Amino acid sequence: MASRLGVGVLILAALLGSATAQAGYGEYTAAAQGMAPEGAPTSETPVPPAQTPPPPAPGLRYGFYSRSCPPAEYFIREVVAKAIRKNPGVGAGLIRMAFHDCFVQGCDASVLLDATPANPRPEKLGPPNFPSLRGFEVIDAAKALLENFCPGVVSCADVVQFAARDAAFFLSGYKVSYRLPAGRFDGRVSLENETLAFLPPPSFNLTELLDSFRAKGLDVDDLVVLSGAHTIGRAHCSSFSDRISTPPSNMDPGLATVLRGQCPANLNFTNDPTVVQDIVTPNRLDNQYYKNVLRRKVLFNSDAALLTSRQTASKVVENAVIRGRWERKFARAMVKMSLIEIKNAGNGEIRKNCRVVN
Repeated sequence: MASRLGVGVLILAALLGSATAQAGYGEYTAAAQGMAPEGAPTSETPVPPAQTPPPPAPGLRYGFYSRSCPPAEYFIREVVAKAIRKNPGVGAGLIRMAFHDCFVQGCDASVLLDATPANPRPEKLGPPNFPSLRGFEVIDAAKALLENFCPGVVSCADVVQFAARDAAFFLSGYKVSYRLPAGRFDGRVSLENETLAFLPPPSFNLTELLDSFRAKGLDVDDLVVLSGAHTIGRAHCSSFSDRISTPPSNMDPGLATVLRGQCPANLNFTNDPTVVQDIVTPNRLDNQYYKNVLRRKVLFNSDAALLTSRQTASKVVENAVIRGRWERKFARAMVKMSLIEIKNAGNGEIRKNCRVVN
């Protein structure tokens, strides 16, 4: 009871503080005002100084392609900017793709491999990825450009991580900015059943989430911070249908009512629409997610689970009310995640085509 009371006090304090500071959280920088919710800013905007990054993993280094393919990062950034200008939802997909790649076989672009007679069920066909994972065509476009300019140099694994970094930069109004070490190799193994084994589903409780993240070398702070990516993108009704059924869950009743109007009562594979994850700023990568968590206006059980312990609830409060805190922590967490189970020349390769092994 004492623990629940403590969490309740934290939430109440955060809501009161958020109400008094609401105007400040809605502000954009002068540069970011050019990015309407429908699209991204122009890619000519210079990248601001990045946060101090963690040390790279063995074999990786910052500026890895500065000599072998100097325009590599620029090319990827241009392709991502163009895609987000057309559809900001693709940017959300690229950020999610980086997470789904790294949690299965490490950050090795195994999520990009297509089905073949030798491997008819790769990762991209796993339930967590199909049909919801998106952005593959952006990776293909960036890789084709790179192969034309410097063939056989830039790995697909690096393209995935750079694309997620650039998507976060544009969707946050330039507030999420970080340097990224490179030199990853592409994996040759991609198995559908490993997506279910390693990717935490939206139904997980806090203990299950923590176990999943710890298995990949990530801690409780990484869990809370990376969950903030749910401030953008869309989700299929089937991923939270249990939370809007009768009897109702602890979801905000108003949101549950809205969702019941958007989601069919009888869901199936051909009738499973999507809804925005953040009803306030659906196309903006910001800390609104944490305010939504505090108000119980989130879709997944895994989101609501962040309020079930004092430790995670306090981190939610901090990210909700301290301006700029989440953006800085998200940048560091994305770099940390990008270092999971890196392949080397012995168990990896540099794919010519991201969809097939060489």
